[in-house]
Amino acid sequence: MAVETDVLDELRRLRTRIPKLTGSLAATVDGLVLAHDVPDTEPEGLAALTAAALGVAHRMTDAAARGDFRELLVRGGKGYIATYAAGTTAVLTLLADDRVNVGRLHLEGRRSGARIAELVDTHSGPGGGRHADRLALREQTPEPGETPARPIGTLPVRTPQRPAHRPRPQPGG
Repeated sequence: MAVETDVLDELRRLRTRIPKLTGSLAATVDGLVLAHDVPDTEPEGLAALTAAALGVAHRMTDAAARGDFRELLVRGGKGYIATYAAGTTAVLTLLADDRVNVGRLHLEGRRSGARIAELVDTHSGPGGGRHADRLALREQTPEPGETPARPIGTLPVRTPQRPAHRPRPQPGG
């Protein structure tokens, strides 16, 4: 498939632009590998974990009212794992050494995510994928008293509520 070759070329170019990058993977939001350059790592497992982390990241951005997911950065004892949105149907995950320039990682990761989004949308058309329906869902307003629709396989996000009354001050405290 041509999209796989084009995405793999982008991943290889990314490795030359970021010193200390140890691997890269492009996958669908459902966890299917599009292309990878991850030596010493199982790409299918990494893609599945990326999809799981993406689901949590979407829930966090929704619960905290921070807009649509853009990126996720995890730091371990031996380096970084950075995940970037690549349109609505794909995601880019980068593995980097602990001495990587994190600013450069973000800059190039965001650029490559946008490029991969263009490549995937050109070959498959925009608007697919498990999380793509979030934009359409936000545009729908339920009628009063109607339960809003949500994607299958997601749980409703419970928003913390402030108490209706003010707590009384405790003596001695």
